[in-house]
Amino acid sequence: MKRYWTLLRREPLLRQLSLIQLIAYFGAWFSNVAIYTLLIQMGASSSTIAFVAALHFFSGVLQAPLSGVIIDRFSPKKLMIVLAITEILCTLSLIGVRDISLLPWLYLLVFVRMGAASFQFTVEMSLLPKFLEGKALQYANEIHSIIWSVSYTMGMALGGLLVYTIGTTSAFLVDAFLFLIVLLLVSALKINIEINRRTERFLTMMGDAFCYIKGERVVLHLMLFHSVVGFTAFDALVVLSVKQYYLDIVAVSLGIGLVHASRAVGLAIGPLFLGEWVNLRRLELLLVAEAVAITLWGVVMEHFFLSLIASVMVGFVTTTLWSYTYTLLQQHTHYDYYGRVVAYNDMIFLVTGGMVSLLIGFLVDQKVSLGMIAAVLGSAFIVAAFYYRWIRSRYDLKEIGGE
Repeated sequence: MKRYWTLLRREPLLRQLSLIQLIAYFGAWFSNVAIYTLLIQMGASSSTIAFVAALHFFSGVLQAPLSGVIIDRFSPKKLMIVLAITEILCTLSLIGVRDISLLPWLYLLVFVRMGAASFQFTVEMSLLPKFLEGKALQYANEIHSIIWSVSYTMGMALGGLLVYTIGTTSAFLVDAFLFLIVLLLVSALKINIEINRRTERFLTMMGDAFCYIKGERVVLHLMLFHSVVGFTAFDALVVLSVKQYYLDIVAVSLGIGLVHASRAVGLAIGPLFLGEWVNLRRLELLLVAEAVAITLWGVVMEHFFLSLIASVMVGFVTTTLWSYTYTLLQQHTHYDYYGRVVAYNDMIFLVTGGMVSLLIGFLVDQKVSLGMIAAVLGSAFIVAAFYYRWIRSRYDLKEIGGE
C-alpha cells in the first residue's frame, strides 16, 4: 500500500484523476443495481437482462474507432467535460422508465450512458502513459483497479440498500448528483503535460493506427490477450443467480449488491498481495488460478453464503490480471499511438464482455445450469494460459520496469 501513497503524493495529476475516478465509479454502481432491480420488477426475461448487460459493453465498441482518433486530436479536459454532462443527462432520464413498454428507451439510455463512461475511461487511461512509465505505470493501473473495486464494493452494497429502502428513483438521483461533482472536478483539472494534438484527417489516423498494429504484431496479441479478462464480465450471471436461487433468502436489490460487493472485496485486496509478486513468468499461474476460482463459484452458486465466499476468491486475482496485462500493452505501444491503441484495445475488451453477456443469455435459454455456465467462462482462462505461453515463445516481452 505504501508504494501507492508514495506515487500519489509524487504525481498531482494522478491524484486528481484518481479522485475523479473514485466518485464517478461509485455513482455508476448505484444505477446498475437500480437498473437490474427495475428489470426484474417489470418482469423482464433472462434474455432481456442479458441483453441489457451486453449493452453496457457494445456502446463502447461502436465508438472506439472514432474515440481513439478524437483522443489523439483534442483536449482531454474538454472531452471529459462533455462526457460528464452526457452521463448526467442520461442518468436523470432513466427516472422516466417505469413500464416494460419503455424498454427501448432504457436500451438507448444505457447504450449512450455507458458509451460516455467507456469514452471517459479511455481518455483517462490514454493519459497515464504520457507522464508515467515502468513500475510507476503499473502501480497507477493498480490504483485505478483498486479504486474501481472499492467503488464497486461500496456502490453495489449501498446502492442495493438504497434501492431496497427508498427505491430506484433515489439511486438515479444520487448517481446524477455524483456525476455533477465529477463535472466540477474535471472543470478544475490541470493537465500540465504536453499533448501533441494530431492534425491529420480522421480516416488517415485510423488507417495509420491499423497499419501500426498490423506491423507490431506483439501489440495485437497483447490486445487479444488482455481481452480474456472480459470473461469476468458476468453481471448477467449474478443477476440470474439471485433471481433463481436467492429470492427466499434476500431481496433482489440486496442480493445483487451483496454478491457483487463480495467479489469486489477480492478485487480490492488482490493487488495488495499480488501486485509486487506478479511478473512475466508467474502470470500464467494467475490465469490458472482465475479459472479454478470461477469454476468453484459455479459449483457452490446455489448456496448463498458459500457463493459470497467464492465471489471473493474470483475477484482476488482479477484486478492484478487486468492491471498487469494492461500495463504490458501500454509498455509495448509507441507514444504516438497511445490514444488509438487504448481505444481499440478497449473495443476488443468490450466486445468480449458483451459476447459473454449474450452467451450467458443464450445458454440459459438452452437450459444450461448457471453453475455449468460459470465453468465454461472459467475454461477461457485455461485457453488464455496456453495462448500466453505461445506469445512468450514468439515475442521477446519486456518485463514491466525492466530494460
